[in-house]
Amino acid sequence: MRPQPRGQIRSRRLPTLGGLLIASALFAFPGLASAQGGEAARHATATFAGGCFWCMEPPFDALEGVVSTTSGYTDGHTKNPTYQEVSSGRTGHTEAVQVVYDPDKVSFERLVEVFWRNIDPTDAGGQFCDRGSPYRPALFYHDEAQRDVAERSRAALEKDRPFKEAIVTPIVAATAFYPAEEYHQDYYLKNPIRYKYYRNGCGRDRRLNQLWGGSGAALKESRR
Repeated sequence: MRPQPRGQIRSRRLPTLGGLLIASALFAFPGLASAQGGEAARHATATFAGGCFWCMEPPFDALEGVVSTTSGYTDGHTKNPTYQEVSSGRTGHTEAVQVVYDPDKVSFERLVEVFWRNIDPTDAGGQFCDRGSPYRPALFYHDEAQRDVAERSRAALEKDRPFKEAIVTPIVAATAFYPAEEYHQDYYLKNPIRYKYYRNGCGRDRRLNQLWGGSGAALKESRR
């Protein structure tokens, strides 16, 4: 179990002068907005569940071509769940990270490779010290192309895996994704000491090294 966060006071900020100037420019020159929209249209989305979402953001943030990572909840049966509701197991959700990326700079194949090497694919009952359905791993596909890549990747891993246990991580269609509370986002950057204490205590890196050897932690955590 992870430490419960203290309540936070959030303030509403007034627009900055820079923000007003940008908004005015977009209004005066709608082509700028179209260009931004076109750039966003080239982005794609991937969703992965690998236990604690705090620990799944860093390896993807370290990749060139990843635009953003968002911790959240998916694969459940209620709308807009809270962390407390998800962790109780009653909503059916699992913690996951949603990755927005530029396919021209990083492929979905690469994202899947990073996913496998940052989870224990032999454990369907949770991940590392976090047990139960809220921490079950899964690879979610958003279209048939992603499904094909994911299934081929898993088949190759089954053939060449460096461990004896069977791979039990499912590949399933993506469903509604609900962003987690703000204090969960970029937790490893906001609370680096607590994050490292949790990660070490959970035995995540020890188990990854057992499974994958030196490649298990090939991607070091880095700031975006």
